[in-house]
Amino acid sequence: MRFNGLTKGFFIFILALVTWAFFDVLSPYFSAILWAAILTVIFNPVKNKLRAALGDRNGLASLLTIGIICLIVFIPLMVILSSLAIELNVVYTKLQENNTQFPEVVASIFNHLPDWASGFLADHNLTNAAQIQKKLSDVALQGGQYLAGSAFLIGKGTFGFAISFGIMLYLLFFLLKDGPYLVRQILDSLPLSDFVKQHLFAKFVGVSRATVKGTAVVAVVQGTLGGIAFAIAGIDGSVLWGALMAFLSLVPAVGSAIVWVPAAIYLFATHQLWQGLFIVGFFVIIVGLVDNILRPLLVGKDTKMPDYLILITTLGGMELYGINGFVIGPLIAALFIACWNLFSGRDHAGNAEELDADFIEEGKNSPDL
Repeated sequence: MRFNGLTKGFFIFILALVTWAFFDVLSPYFSAILWAAILTVIFNPVKNKLRAALGDRNGLASLLTIGIICLIVFIPLMVILSSLAIELNVVYTKLQENNTQFPEVVASIFNHLPDWASGFLADHNLTNAAQIQKKLSDVALQGGQYLAGSAFLIGKGTFGFAISFGIMLYLLFFLLKDGPYLVRQILDSLPLSDFVKQHLFAKFVGVSRATVKGTAVVAVVQGTLGGIAFAIAGIDGSVLWGALMAFLSLVPAVGSAIVWVPAAIYLFATHQLWQGLFIVGFFVIIVGLVDNILRPLLVGKDTKMPDYLILITTLGGMELYGINGFVIGPLIAALFIACWNLFSGRDHAGNAEELDADFIEEGKNSPDL
């Protein structure tokens, strides 16, 4: 017994060691693997419909699904990035040529600041409009060159991104094609009861799908509405600001305000009163309703987490994991809650979530190699 115990313990040590080494090898492509898994979760129903329409040709259905993903996700994204590069270059040119009201705006704002705020800005050398304008022009130049794909600035990063993107598409194909079988193999390997395994994996699927789909819808709606509002108010670079608001909408509650509040201040400082009032009213009422109605419906309802927890875990996730954190943060929180509910007995075999029966049945079959 002692010999057997030592043998088992040594095997567990080897298992832990090779598992750590395996994940360490995969770590450079963590983002590619994560997004391949998330896109598989989101578009697997589309693949299944194509598979049924194509007479159970799973490989062809998976390939067509990747084509659909490229058409509705990646190609529009590339078009938007190209437009952003043009917008940034326009903003940079105006800043360089001093074709803005920036110095007058800065002076007007400084004249209305309280003494403590003026003193704080003076201590940090932020009262010189020319220096601030130069810094902004430098940022605009770098952003325009980055989005335009400058090989000099991006260099090795361009090659690394291309490799990661290729790995993601390659892995996405096989996850769409053989996903149910692979999930079945993983679940069979876990030393947990069936209802616990299915409950946790169902949580992973549900939270990933709700977070990405819900956040994407909110981002597109907020960015589009914000860009239209800026165009109506006569603010240059409406596409740029709309895209920035869409990106910042990843942060619940405060995202787009980081852009529109300074814009409103700028409009009031330049005596464009109706434009400033329009921006404030539009974003407080229209965009605020979008965030307060759509986000809880699309994200909070499916994740079954309160808004404050989603906000905190999103911010914490982005702090630790970068852009991937807006998915990882809420996902960790949801699995944390699920695990403690299982441990306390609040979730049990009678009320635990289960995977789709067709998905389980499909996973019993070997993949077509």
